[in-house]
Amino acid sequence: MPHILIVEDETIIRSALRRLLERNQYQVSEAGSVQEAQERFTIPSFDLIISDLRLPGAPGTELIKLAQGTPVLIMTSYASLRSAVDSMKMGAVDYIAKPFDHDEMLQAAARILRDRQTVQAGGEAVAGKAANGAAKSGTDNSNGEIGIIGSCPPMQDLYGKIRKVAPTDSNVLIQGESGTGKELVARALHNLSKRAKAPMISVNCAAIPESLIESELFGHEKGAFTGASAGRAGLVEAADGGTLFLDEIGELPLEAQARLLRVLQEGEIRRVGSVQSQKVDVRLIAATHRDLKSLAKIGQFREDLYYRLHVIALKLPALRERGADVNEIANAFLARQSARINRTDLKFAADAEQAIRHYSWPGNVRELENAVERAVILCESPEISAELLGIDIELGDLEDDEFIGLAPQQGNASNSNHEPTEDLSLEDYFQHFVLEHQDHMTETELARKLGVSRKCLWERRQRLGIPRRKTGVTSES
Repeated sequence: MPHILIVEDETIIRSALRRLLERNQYQVSEAGSVQEAQERFTIPSFDLIISDLRLPGAPGTELIKLAQGTPVLIMTSYASLRSAVDSMKMGAVDYIAKPFDHDEMLQAAARILRDRQTVQAGGEAVAGKAANGAAKSGTDNSNGEIGIIGSCPPMQDLYGKIRKVAPTDSNVLIQGESGTGKELVARALHNLSKRAKAPMISVNCAAIPESLIESELFGHEKGAFTGASAGRAGLVEAADGGTLFLDEIGELPLEAQARLLRVLQEGEIRRVGSVQSQKVDVRLIAATHRDLKSLAKIGQFREDLYYRLHVIALKLPALRERGADVNEIANAFLARQSARINRTDLKFAADAEQAIRHYSWPGNVRELENAVERAVILCESPEISAELLGIDIELGDLEDDEFIGLAPQQGNASNSNHEPTEDLSLEDYFQHFVLEHQDHMTETELARKLGVSRKCLWERRQRLGIPRRKTGVTSES
């Protein structure tokens, strides 16, 4: 069991982080300062050290030298991102910005520990291989057989399901927003199946005119319609022995749905204009961003076809739900695009890294790829800024789940020894901090310490029912 040392002077944050790690099978020790860590522990004996940057006495970067090779992950606030970058130059393995969510912290810890094990085994670090591999193929080597970048819990769960489902011939329905990479999942299912040596035929049902979709899918005989000067095999027939991937199947016309149902039920097709059927052996993988069950209820999608497709359902999370994966994907795109224009000096600036992480990416991976490509083309310096990416994130606009884990930005603002008995939530931490400090801090100071705007602070007060106190604090205009 990996042994992790937490060095954090905020008791409530340290306790919550300890509980999070212990729930995920890590052995955890903790200290409130570098000096306390030195006095209580043999620092190089740990597998990973997670430390706040600003601590009473010596800064967290002092642990880098004391660790003697043990990786140190630095936690820092938004106001200290430049210092975090400097700490990496001093030897920190990585930094994680506050606020962070639970998944982001777990992913970082797992990745660092995995890389350390790989290095200790005498191999090349996974992070280095991933960067090189991304430049060549755009895939994550840690999931090389699947070919999808990302290691967040929802994606790990998805990988497990892909490995279980791929060897079967069951129909699969992939659900997810546009641009999330549904075709990559379909490709992984095909590549890991017994049909891998046969063709995988991909069809975007929304891209083919309704008048041609049946002919394209099922083929036609000579003279079947005006312009059919010769017989032609359809895409279903072309996929015989392999996999047929129907993207955006929710856009398939009802007439074509009836023909597709026959393929699934009887394993045969009949070309448009033909009176004879022929057998086909295809595995169907369908994808959609629409709710097919709801469409079936209002008659826009065949209910019997829906249940035929819904043998195995795989849900692909939106990019905004994948935590730190977004930065990993962005770096892979950066490596790929940099290679195309023969530039090896490009990297994301600190503000760009944070903007990438906290932007909602309504267009998902496709939007991210386009943003990175545009920035690489237009960038004139080695660092790509958030402005160049076209991303503008205000701290006050952060979602609640991104606020969890936020600590005061400077000094040892809280001396409370309160030990929470339950998992720390946004409401718990916000109430704890505001109620403890509002008697001697102005609203501006509170907002700055919490890393949000005054407007956001006021809105959270209203939502949580925390009245503003004016006694003991200098009035603000």
